[in-house]
Amino acid sequence: MSLRQRVRLVVVLGSLIAIGPLTIDMYLPALPSITDDLGTTSTAVQLTLTGTLAGLALGQLVIGPLADAFGRRRPLLAGLALHVLASVLCVVAPTIGVLGTLRVVQGLGVAATSVVAMAVVRDLFSGSAFARLFSRLMLVMGLAPILAPTLGSAVLEATNWRGVFVVLAGFGVLLTLTALLALRETLPPERRRRGGVADTVRTYGALLRDRVFVGMVLVAGFAMAALFAYVAGSSFVFQDQYGLDERQFGIAFGAGAVGLITATQLNVRLLRRWTPQRVLVAALTLGTTAGGLLIVFAATGFGGLASLLAALWLVLFSGGLAMPNSAAVAMTRHGEAAGTAAALLGAVQFGTGAIAAPLVGVLGNDGLAMATVVAGGMVAATLALVLVARPHRMTDPEITPAAIPEPAVA
Repeated sequence: MSLRQRVRLVVVLGSLIAIGPLTIDMYLPALPSITDDLGTTSTAVQLTLTGTLAGLALGQLVIGPLADAFGRRRPLLAGLALHVLASVLCVVAPTIGVLGTLRVVQGLGVAATSVVAMAVVRDLFSGSAFARLFSRLMLVMGLAPILAPTLGSAVLEATNWRGVFVVLAGFGVLLTLTALLALRETLPPERRRRGGVADTVRTYGALLRDRVFVGMVLVAGFAMAALFAYVAGSSFVFQDQYGLDERQFGIAFGAGAVGLITATQLNVRLLRRWTPQRVLVAALTLGTTAGGLLIVFAATGFGGLASLLAALWLVLFSGGLAMPNSAAVAMTRHGEAAGTAAALLGAVQFGTGAIAAPLVGVLGNDGLAMATVVAGGMVAATLALVLVARPHRMTDPEITPAAIPEPAVA
């Protein structure tokens, strides 16, 4: 694949994946106004974020096997169409219950973009090459969390929170056209798995019996939980506790995303000298240490908002190193069922995120609550690496273990 083709692939897939962070993050500055407009509580509004993450998790478990059975393009286009429909209906949602339900549907639709993008990368690359390309991919999709709150704030200046969903619907339409015109099918018919429900169950069973794969999935999941605890709590912590306005919140939130992106691009250079496993161990060591400092700063108020942001930046930086490398090790082991493997990886990531998001609200929606859940995610990721994956047993990511059973004849 030429450099030009790689750049085009990164831009197309990054744009597709970006709709997930945009769907999650773009309405964050509007959470307080949604609370007031719909006459509900901050915890109830945060549950709409949880609903989106739950939809993403569940949707990926369904889309993954479909992408292995019918190719990558058809499930992707169906998911984008569902996302556009749900976004349009969110514009007219009359109650928090209806909005929460539609956010679940949004998540179900957008799940197709992350599963298919991951599967396409695995169709074409493996091992360190996968990790390097995925890191480049995260540069493109990482712009979404930076731009989303700022874009959301700009929309709020022109209209109300419902206008955010108008923009999301329009972006969904644009991405549907992009997928139709610029993304070719990467899974030929002879490699598709059409063994039905029984084969899907066997495939998931084989994945779950691979201890290293499970460990890497848990690492990625808990790192994502730390990220979404930050996403869920940041608007209330920065705006309500520290008094930032919507525009200042967008800047502060974007600073954290810069840490994530910086790490993903540094990861490309690090992989020229070290394996994904070594980088992953160092990243989680840094993340756990920074998480401890985050709790101290939040509990004592030492250094004010600046210290809190610095510790958060380090946690997100470590997450930017951990997520592409854990995904690379996990996905490389099961290229023969890339869609299903990507689905399980994504489902665990967004499933843990769905749990972490409301947990911040339950604990109080303040700096200490957010810090506790963020740090807890990094500690759990480290424990998953040490106790489940066991770094000393992790082989070179270019080596694939025993293959998943061949699919039954349809």
